[in-house]
Amino acid sequence: MRATYAIILVLLLSACSSAPPKETIFTISRAELDSLKLAYYSDYFSFVGWDELGPVAFAIDNNRGQDGESWQAEHFVVLYDAQSGWQAPSGNGAYDNSAKSLEQIPDSDYFTFSGDVSSGMVISSAVNGLHLELEQIKPVIDNARGLSAYRLGSAAATLHWNERTLKGRVIHEYLFLPAFNRLTRTYFGVFDDFHGVYAAIDQRGDFYFHSQKSDFLVELTGYDEGFIVLNGTAVALNNFSPRVEGRRQGRGFYRWPLGWSGTFSALAAQYQFDLRIEHQSMIANWVIGGFAMGIVQGDLKKDGVVLPVFGIGELIM
Repeated sequence: MRATYAIILVLLLSACSSAPPKETIFTISRAELDSLKLAYYSDYFSFVGWDELGPVAFAIDNNRGQDGESWQAEHFVVLYDAQSGWQAPSGNGAYDNSAKSLEQIPDSDYFTFSGDVSSGMVISSAVNGLHLELEQIKPVIDNARGLSAYRLGSAAATLHWNERTLKGRVIHEYLFLPAFNRLTRTYFGVFDDFHGVYAAIDQRGDFYFHSQKSDFLVELTGYDEGFIVLNGTAVALNNFSPRVEGRRQGRGFYRWPLGWSGTFSALAAQYQFDLRIEHQSMIANWVIGGFAMGIVQGDLKKDGVVLPVFGIGELIM
């Protein structure tokens, strides 16, 4: 799921507040929602690609919401270059949503959006020298609970960054929650030991999974869920149960995972994976938990064949 949250707003999520309106989120009617005027939307894009200089990872989470007669929007952006490490792209944080755009991602002074995920999309940022072209994305995971919706899919993509052209893959994650808006209200219990991996397999396929312990959205997202794309075929993971391979102490009462291993079945075959998280970048710390992004590397094995895995990891403790 999404991973993917601005620093201050992540802190708000972990602050003490009223219990999340879980039942309302899953049972509210369209008429009740129109009267309540409270909703939250998120489109998260995670890209990994390569050129002759090596891999680059780029992720942008685009969140927007309505609370009564006010509309909000924000970007959360990270960029990693194997040559020079984590970058500091412009555009992180809240921005104006006077257009009252919810289903569509509103443009900001830093990022513009054209097309849509169902037919192809372009994300551009002149100030960051960045232009991401996505091919059509078809959902692999498509869950709904009442009006709430959660979708995941992937596609080939090309990132033009400064003078470089990187061919790769993008994973898209969509979330819609009625009767909820983390951009204007505070909640607790939304995240609990959330691990999200958005990775490419051998520069030509995809491996996504998340593992989390919170009960809040489990009816929509599950505790452990993911999908794989190989040779143009995409399927959800079966019999999937990842294991955390070691932990290290965070700056408080929590411990970061060092990596994951496990097995799953998909595409009429059995797979084994071993992944580690490297180059971890701290985004927020609030003593009882933390938020970080990192680079995920490792391999996926099937019938004696070893396939390299590279991508982005999102950790919300």
